[in-house]
Amino acid sequence: MEAAILILTLLFVAFVALGVYVGVKAIGAARRGVERTVTQARRTVEETTLRAKSYGQGGVVGELAQLRLSLRTSMRATQDALQAGAAEDAALSESLGLFKRLSAHGRELDDELKRLEREPDRATVASLLPGLRERTERITHSAESLRWAARDRAQKFADDDLNALSAQIDVEAGALRHWSVAETPEGDAGSSSAQAHGAPASWPEAGADDGAVREQTWPEAGAGAEGGPEAGAGPGAESRPQQPQAITARDPRQQRTYPWQKTARPETTN
Repeated sequence: MEAAILILTLLFVAFVALGVYVGVKAIGAARRGVERTVTQARRTVEETTLRAKSYGQGGVVGELAQLRLSLRTSMRATQDALQAGAAEDAALSESLGLFKRLSAHGRELDDELKRLEREPDRATVASLLPGLRERTERITHSAESLRWAARDRAQKFADDDLNALSAQIDVEAGALRHWSVAETPEGDAGSSSAQAHGAPASWPEAGADDGAVREQTWPEAGAGAEGGPEAGAGPGAESRPQQPQAITARDPRQQRTYPWQKTARPETTN
């Protein structure tokens, strides 16, 4: 009984601890989400205000607003590009480190520009504008260099991957179109193997339509008694000398006569 109570107590404590842990995690996630939303809303409001000042107001205030807007836009675009590329390319981690150092200078310049917007001495602020403009251009140029380098690197890898994929597809398409080439060697191999095993040559079939008897070439009488040279072919057939064949005399009755030849007279008998 005491063991069961102890087990139930431990289970209750474990569930309570798990519930507290999940609750803390959920509250932390909700807090981060709220902070992110508030930060994004504040950033949107500031950018809208800066855009309105740069277009609606002239003079020193409009110039400062335009510098802040260009600085914030360039830094945010570079940050998004590097963070998106670092998830797929580990070589961009060093670029992220350099961008963090550049961001420190960018925040310092943004705070200074924001402070000068509330400066009542416009003449002094106007005298500082050339230096502030030069610093802004240097920072934005460095940020754009990192951003475009990261994009060019990603584009180069994408082009290389596409070229390799296109080459593989071309090879596969060529292999699929050559289906007859793959069958030809098998047929040649079959015919060559049949000839190597000494398969007998087939005789032409006799014509059954017109009743004409096709001519067949039979072996001479001196070539062999039973099957001609094919019947006597064997391992030693090439080494044996061939026997000379007799020359058959021409039948005089089958000789063709011409008109200019004299007719042979019959011999008279006494």
